[in-house]
Amino acid sequence: MIPIRYNLRSLSVRKATTLATAGGIALVVFVLASSLMLSAGIKKTLGSSGRPDDAIVLRMGSDAELGSVVEESSVPLILAAPGVKADERGQPLGVAEVVVVAAMPKLGADGVTNVTLRGVPDDVMRFRPEVHIVAGRPPRPGTDEAIVGERIRGRIAGLDLGQSFDIKKNRPVKVVGVFAADGSSYESEVWVDRELLRQAYGREGIVSSVRVRLSSPSKFDAFRAGVENDKRLGLQALRETAFYEKQSEGAAMFVGTLGTVVSFFFALGAMIGATITMYAAVANRQREIGTLRALGFSRRAILASFLLEAILLAGIGGVAGAAASMAMGLVHFSMVNFASWSEIVFSFDPTPRVLATALVFACGMGLLGGFFPAVRAARTSPLKAIRG
Repeated sequence: MIPIRYNLRSLSVRKATTLATAGGIALVVFVLASSLMLSAGIKKTLGSSGRPDDAIVLRMGSDAELGSVVEESSVPLILAAPGVKADERGQPLGVAEVVVVAAMPKLGADGVTNVTLRGVPDDVMRFRPEVHIVAGRPPRPGTDEAIVGERIRGRIAGLDLGQSFDIKKNRPVKVVGVFAADGSSYESEVWVDRELLRQAYGREGIVSSVRVRLSSPSKFDAFRAGVENDKRLGLQALRETAFYEKQSEGAAMFVGTLGTVVSFFFALGAMIGATITMYAAVANRQREIGTLRALGFSRRAILASFLLEAILLAGIGGVAGAAASMAMGLVHFSMVNFASWSEIVFSFDPTPRVLATALVFACGMGLLGGFFPAVRAARTSPLKAIRG
């Protein structure tokens, strides 16, 4: 086996070509890792919105809150279904909300974007203890006041502390607080009084969804049976985690597919660069290869040595690209969620799995790009090489 230091010396001697090839591979890894991080961030943002012991009730056939209609008269029946947890006062833990989408001007860009407005009851934070005010104060019940998620704060005209916006034409609402919700999709929403939103959009007597807290996740089947067996209601019950997982599928698939396609074409260029670099190395080191063969190293050892050198070259670029992509964890990115057709702000999530995938991809590029040059080196005749 040829010592690894031989390959390391070869890479250090050819600094220009090594840096150029490693830079191309680093760019590919950066693009791939960033797209995978964004896809993971989408799943994390929407996934963290759900709890395993929560269930959501929608109209039968609806796959999002925006298109769901639940009669308010059905809410007590839902809260009385089997498995619903009671609070310290013996009242069922649940919340009925109204969800609409409003077009608002986006700051720093032309045109408008869709923003989710959620009409919530006065005690919504009792049901969602992870939500807490980080600036300002909670809205007073029954007033034209709103709180905004910290991720969407300042991205849309009027959505900042002390500012005002119209939830409907000539229906201004003042932002009195900013809230955080453990990085969930709620941080990309605006919360207002439920009755105010009903009146503004003519939705008196109905809600979009009802969420309940179950006494344990195992009680879901009993709860679903209690809700769905009453055909008069025409409702369906879903685990909240499953609901948000489905919500993330479209956006995550789009980002992941786009990133993979772009990375594929970038990778072709990087592999061609690696192949050219390794072919040049083989051509310039004919005498070295001949000497190695004369010293008794087999063709298999030569092949393995040059493949290892190509993988080391790709590994250098892969580590550089993965390290650069880590900085994307500080970036927030907004896009339209295909399920709700409203803007949601996501963050890049640099998980160990994403980084490992990017590094394996880089080594794979090195292996493919260096294979044919390595075969050529292994087939070199020692006598001809020394004479040449």
